[in-house]
Amino acid sequence: MGIEGTGMIRNATMADVPHIHSLLNDFAERGVLLGRSISSLYDKIRDFVVYEEDGEVVGVCALQISWENLAEIRSLAVVDGAQGRGIGRQLVETCLAEARAFKITKIFTLTYQDAFFRRLGFYDIDKKDLPHKIWSDCLHCPKFPNCDENALAFDQVLTEG
Repeated sequence: MGIEGTGMIRNATMADVPHIHSLLNDFAERGVLLGRSISSLYDKIRDFVVYEEDGEVVGVCALQISWENLAEIRSLAVVDGAQGRGIGRQLVETCLAEARAFKITKIFTLTYQDAFFRRLGFYDIDKKDLPHKIWSDCLHCPKFPNCDENALAFDQVLTEG
């Protein structure tokens, strides 16, 4: 349930792809995150959760598993009118919980919003510590090899049970 009681986080569906694409591209045009092609969104729809409010997608986030014990929080965006209400935090926490369910203890993000992630317990790391990420997605990025995003990581402690 959302901060104001009208929203909910749920798994993204195929019907959400055009909304996710539009939201992410809006932020990409402003230079605050990297855009995603519509085909990549369909390919990775299982990675995404959305925050829905009054039937509208107002926030989105993805957890992409990168390696045996490594996953990435990516494509976090909340529409301007809904920012500052904790929706981004809830989306990230949902992704962290999913990583925990998969027993993944190391989560990273490449972001321009490093202060936001630090408030959630992420800490700065060197991009060189992410070889699997660099050689998979980053090679196809228009900013490679001059990436100006900040790399941060989060370590989870798994409990038995």
